[in-house]
Amino acid sequence: MKTINSIPTSKIQRASKLVSTGAKVGVNYLKYYGDKITKTEEEAKETLNKNNAEDIYDSLKQLKGSALKVAQMLSMEKSILPQAYVEKFSLSQFSVPPLSAPLVSKTFKKYFGKLPSQIYDSFNLNSVNAASIGQVHVAEKDGKKLAVKIQYPGVAESIASDLALVKPIAIKMFNIKGKDSDKYFKEVENKLVEETNYILEVQQSKAIAEACKHIPNLKFPNYYEALSSERIITMDWMDGEHLSEFTAHNTDQEKADKLGQALWDFYMFQMHVLKKVHADPHPGNFLVSKEAELIALDFGCMKEVPNEFYKPYFELAKKESINNPKVFNEKMFELEILRPDDSKEELAFFSAMFHEMLSLFTQPFHAETFDFSNPDFFNAISEMGQRYSKSTELRKMNGNRGSKHFIYINRTFFGLYNLMFDLKSKNIKINNFINL
Repeated sequence: MKTINSIPTSKIQRASKLVSTGAKVGVNYLKYYGDKITKTEEEAKETLNKNNAEDIYDSLKQLKGSALKVAQMLSMEKSILPQAYVEKFSLSQFSVPPLSAPLVSKTFKKYFGKLPSQIYDSFNLNSVNAASIGQVHVAEKDGKKLAVKIQYPGVAESIASDLALVKPIAIKMFNIKGKDSDKYFKEVENKLVEETNYILEVQQSKAIAEACKHIPNLKFPNYYEALSSERIITMDWMDGEHLSEFTAHNTDQEKADKLGQALWDFYMFQMHVLKKVHADPHPGNFLVSKEAELIALDFGCMKEVPNEFYKPYFELAKKESINNPKVFNEKMFELEILRPDDSKEELAFFSAMFHEMLSLFTQPFHAETFDFSNPDFFNAISEMGQRYSKSTELRKMNGNRGSKHFIYINRTFFGLYNLMFDLKSKNIKINNFINL
């Protein structure tokens, strides 16, 4: 794969890159209008989505950082984005051009005052994996094989300006209106800032590994603080294949159930006991060992679950709460889904919409065991997402719905459900860690 010798780091450089991408998108629309003369609307639209997804992704992968991270987050929204975008943006999870060897050496010199060869017994300057915020190299020291994650230059410094650039797209895509929309963007910005703090990530990684070591069939690497800094992390090299690679060929139901149970228990223990959760559940953050154990990586994105949100959120997950109009209405206001300034039409519309959504999304919690391989459940979620994304009635209303905590908690559950479905896990015990 072609390497990158430099990354645009200034606000002007990064804005210019996005402006040039906007021009390409404009040309794609001109082609689209021409295609409609000779092709069906569906064919023309498919070509437009494919061309736009390619041009936007090619731009973001050169910018890297939070701009590419947003694409990674959107790739998990399979029910919102056209398939062409999902396929292209999902590459940001583990397939982007890496930094060149000279730029890697320069980064080490900046943060350690030494070259990699002066720190490790051996260090491969060619990365083995490049994603949105950093890339991974193989090293050795004292007989141990290590994984060394290096953050891209300028990523931390450009978060605020990157989000300002993608904000208009997000506002349009998610129908966000009003001045209080800033609280959602501030939540994303704060989390991205935390993700670029590798000293914090090492601390979080060690804490989660220690707290969750009792969960069967779950493994974590060791982390080495003396060989880590604010932009570089050194940890054990973990042998295994990415979860997405495993699911592509696995036909062993016993393994699927074993891994699925470990994944589900891992998230439920974090959510209900630790009240702090790994909020980045995409396939690139999990490996499967030869012994069919789940290996969890990358704890840069951890979301605290405050009790004032946790309690109404999981009370609303109960079947009896959903089916009790008084309790349902009360929790909807507590979670800021319904607002005091809503019109009668908005109260009626959003009450009905979220009643339908919650009745579907909370199904796993209403049984002792759940079959995550059932396509009917996921097809229903997809169909509902597509229906509401096209709703003209919804677009007329204020889309600012819910506490800011929904952004990462919902993202966590959507990602978890998708991973469970990809694994085709059946008979998963829904361990009840809930303590309300």
